[in-house]
Amino acid sequence: MAKNRSRRLRKKLRVDEFQELGFDVRWVFDDSVAEAEIDALVDKFIDEVIEPRKLGFHGGGHKDWEGIIATQSLGKCTDEDRAAVKAFLEGQKVTKVEVSDLYDLWWD
Repeated sequence: MAKNRSRRLRKKLRVDEFQELGFDVRWVFDDSVAEAEIDALVDKFIDEVIEPRKLGFHGGGHKDWEGIIATQSLGKCTDEDRAAVKAFLEGQKVTKVEVSDLYDLWWD
C-alpha cells in the first residue's frame, strides 16, 4: 500500500491516527441469576465500566452474552479497558468470561 496518503484518505481508510481498536467480550450468567437481576447487572456494567471509560458496548444475549466494545468516539481501546471489563465481570455472578485481544475494528 502507498505510504504517502493524505490526511483525508487516512481518515476515510481508518488507518494510522484514525485507526480504531476494540475487543470482543463474552460471559455466561450463572443459573442462579433471575431475569430481573440480569437487567440490573447489565445496567451496572454499563454504568460502572462502559460509560465512565467512554466506551460503547454492542451486544446482547439472555444467559449467554457476547458483544464488541469500542470507544464512543474515534479512538482506540486500551489494555486497561480490557482489564477493567474483565475485572468487573469476574466479580459478578457469571462464568466463562472471555475478553479478546485488541484488534483493528475495520481491518481485522
